[in-house]
Amino acid sequence: MANFTLYHTDGCHLCELADELLSAANIPFAAKDIMDNEQLIELYQTSIPVVESSQGNKLFWPFDTVALAQFIADNKE
Repeated sequence: MANFTLYHTDGCHLCELADELLSAANIPFAAKDIMDNEQLIELYQTSIPVVESSQGNKLFWPFDTVALAQFIADNKE
């Protein structure tokens, strides 16, 4: 089971960058397209990409490798 979720949508270049950062960090994550859920659209339409931990903590873009590594370390189960 993934400890992290990346909220994204197709055609979002920032989301692609966030996906690359998460993949490079070599951690399991689930990707959820916000367009599949009205509530997610309302929450994140102007702030994607967003990474959420299983504890409910969120990391909003912009973030880099260092910020992502710190977020992962702070939120690993």
